[in-house]
Amino acid sequence: MKNILHKPIVKKLLIAFIIFVVFLVLMNDVVMPWYVSSPELKVPSVIGMNEANALKTLKDANLYPVISDTTFDEQYPKGTIIYQTPSTSDIVKEGRRIYLFISGGEPVVSVPGLKGKSLRDAKFALERLGLYLGRVDSIASSNPKDMIFDQQYAEGTPLKKGDSVGVSLSLGEGIGTITVPNLIGKSLSEAETILADSSLKVGKINYQKSFSLLPNTVLDQYPSKGNKLNPGDSVDLFVTKNEDQGNNKPNKGY
Repeated sequence: MKNILHKPIVKKLLIAFIIFVVFLVLMNDVVMPWYVSSPELKVPSVIGMNEANALKTLKDANLYPVISDTTFDEQYPKGTIIYQTPSTSDIVKEGRRIYLFISGGEPVVSVPGLKGKSLRDAKFALERLGLYLGRVDSIASSNPKDMIFDQQYAEGTPLKKGDSVGVSLSLGEGIGTITVPNLIGKSLSEAETILADSSLKVGKINYQKSFSLLPNTVLDQYPSKGNKLNPGDSVDLFVTKNEDQGNNKPNKGY
């Protein structure tokens, strides 16, 4: 018998058995009585709250909030709770973990590169991402006929699903007679004057916020400088705005 007890494998089995017995005693006499006797409470609803308020509400209720994931959901503002588990009104023990899912706001996608594509290929590339082909300006240029050579938003620009992207389609050489001037950095009034002097006009004005430029400064233009247009054609402008200006403002002559 003594020889058996001195064998390493027997010693390991004996130690493991003792640990197991101690574990059972602790579970039976300490852990389970504490768990059974701990107070129960109803899970409060934090859906629709911002993250800070949701965490405080759950902690004040002696629960343990855990941020689980961020999900895009256009029905809830960015940073608010859209789902929780256990759910509202479930009965749980104090200290229970409550997993929270936060809204990332409206889903956004990156604008694909459309330059060099045909209209058909561009339409497919946009719709695959939930975007749409917007205004198509057919413009004379040195690029091959029926090829897109410019796009309204640069590749990689984040847009909401459902937004549209305009493009410039080449008509080939020899149709447009007026070269589009460079308007970026000019004031809106200066841009209007420059276009009028070139027998062109301002098209759609897209207002965008800027913290570094004065209001009514041209940020971008469409079509871009160097493209060919005919007399009376319009150039869309992206302009810095005042707080009281809207996002889009069509020009009277558009």
